[in-house]
Amino acid sequence: MRPTAPLLTATVLLLAAGTLTACGGGSGGDANTVKVSYKQSTDNMSKVPDTYLTAMKKQFEKANPGKKVELVPIKAPDAEYYTKLQQMLRSPRTAPDLVYEDTFLVNSDITSGYLRPLDPYLDKWADWDQFIDTAKTAAKGQDGKTYGVPDGTDTRGLWYDKAVLKKAGIATPWQPKNWNELLDAARTIKKKVPGVIPLNLYTGKAGGEQSTMQGFEMLLYGTGDGTADPLYDTSSRKWIAGSKAFRDSLSFVETVYKEKLGPDVSDALDPNIGTTVRGELLPKGKVGIDLDGSWLPQDWIKGAGHEWPEWSRKLGLAHMPTQNGQAPGKVSMSGGWTWAVPAKAANPDLAFDFIRTMQTKENSRRWYIANSGIAVRKDVAADPAYVKAQPGIKFFTDLVSSTHYRPAYPAYPKVSTAIQEAMESVTTGDASVDKAASTYDDQLKTAADGKVVTRP
Repeated sequence: MRPTAPLLTATVLLLAAGTLTACGGGSGGDANTVKVSYKQSTDNMSKVPDTYLTAMKKQFEKANPGKKVELVPIKAPDAEYYTKLQQMLRSPRTAPDLVYEDTFLVNSDITSGYLRPLDPYLDKWADWDQFIDTAKTAAKGQDGKTYGVPDGTDTRGLWYDKAVLKKAGIATPWQPKNWNELLDAARTIKKKVPGVIPLNLYTGKAGGEQSTMQGFEMLLYGTGDGTADPLYDTSSRKWIAGSKAFRDSLSFVETVYKEKLGPDVSDALDPNIGTTVRGELLPKGKVGIDLDGSWLPQDWIKGAGHEWPEWSRKLGLAHMPTQNGQAPGKVSMSGGWTWAVPAKAANPDLAFDFIRTMQTKENSRRWYIANSGIAVRKDVAADPAYVKAQPGIKFFTDLVSSTHYRPAYPAYPKVSTAIQEAMESVTTGDASVDKAASTYDDQLKTAADGKVVTRP
């Protein structure tokens, strides 16, 4: 991310979120209107999706006289958004024509019959060749068909407040070599800089996938040598139970909250903790180290709800180290979102036409920059306008080489929930690490229909 990101040229338009009625998102009735559902910020402050989609709506309607785009925002934290979206997808009366899908839900929604394969459209779309293979795979079902068009990916690392570390006597630029060095830095901050959260680590059920992916999996996937998935055994096609890696990761979570290195437990378990960290705590210098995603600057750039022009000078970046500093030395998780067409959409052809509008090279670049996303189009990734758009883009793009992807099979959402419950129980002190891990193993067997293998 070097200088501040260029703004979208469209005028910012705040969309009324409104409460979705039984037929509020439905796509039936008008063959000339495409209804588009997406996640809207819970605090009305992050305007990037609204701004971008408003620009795309104007562009599409101008290029297609007589056609209309109706934007149907869903204002909710991630977990609630997923629930509301799945409720809408169940009926032709409520299903939109186009939906914004987190990649971890794609296979689950395919199994539920909620999504339409897009291969007939993709086969005729020349731009599809520009998308990197790993991004394409994220939206592919176990049947080999593709059910979504990715609009970017993301990576994760450690954001740190340079002033806080300086007060703690920690030299910058800072890069911990292993988990112990990370915890020691947090302990030093706690001792020398009172009134500051030493280390923000997302945890618990209320945070949903934020807790699983930014929190637990950034630990779990740094326990081995980076070659084997510690959550899912691909050779046997079974989920892994009983591992030391899982217990070690839970122990890290327990340590953070037992030693009061993280947010107060009540704050950590608030579903809006992510918004609070990005919008209030980091800008006010109240967090020393934050294990978080590449997208944070979207809240801070000019025109966003929490403008913070100084962020690139006040914050530093470090990669998340592996447990003991073993090769490859760093770890990241990647996911991202896709545009998908519901199986019960009334206007699927029009929906894919709108995808094509959003995913031109120019419009994709505009979105990646504004959303602090990582490009999944090869032509955009090589574009200097993208590479130099914001401080940090190169740092997070370089992490793609050592990143991991979730085993987003149909059972994954239930597995993720079980992980969150294990995290929460050690965060609150309601269970020991061994007890929480044992409970997870039991829940895993149910979530995976018994397809579980025990690993040391």
